Amino acid sequence: EVQLVESGGGLVQTGGSLRLSCAASGGTVDDYAVAWFRQAPGKEREALACISSGNRSTYSSNSMKGRFTISGDTAKNTVYLQMTSLKPEDTAVYYCAANSAPACIWYEGTLFGEYDYWGQGTQVTVSS
Repeated sequence: EVQLVESGGGLVQTGGSLRLSCAASGGTVDDYAVAWFRQAPGKEREALACISSGNRSTYSSNSMKGRFTISGDTAKNTVYLQMTSLKPEDTAVYYCAANSAPACIWYEGTLFGEYDYWGQGTQVTVSS
């Protein structure tokens, strides 16, 4: 089964940028729909963006469009989340997860599907 490892988190000032990486092993990232989520203390987990297998279609939360971009690199077996114009409210642990079903199912702001494979998370802290 696929294993996922996130990296790229850290401390950044308001308005800064970070690129998170989700490196896959034990499987080919192209075979899965891969999504990025985040969870801040005391808050529910939030889906941010998703990239489908095959045609690599991408979907993003409306609240993140224009700031967060998901992409995939087949050669590196890695999915990225580019984050710009960061705000203190973006502070959270960011996770990537994979779904054996190939397509992202995003409907009215909700990401559906069983994301069975999760990384350990990477902390992003945005200072004001």
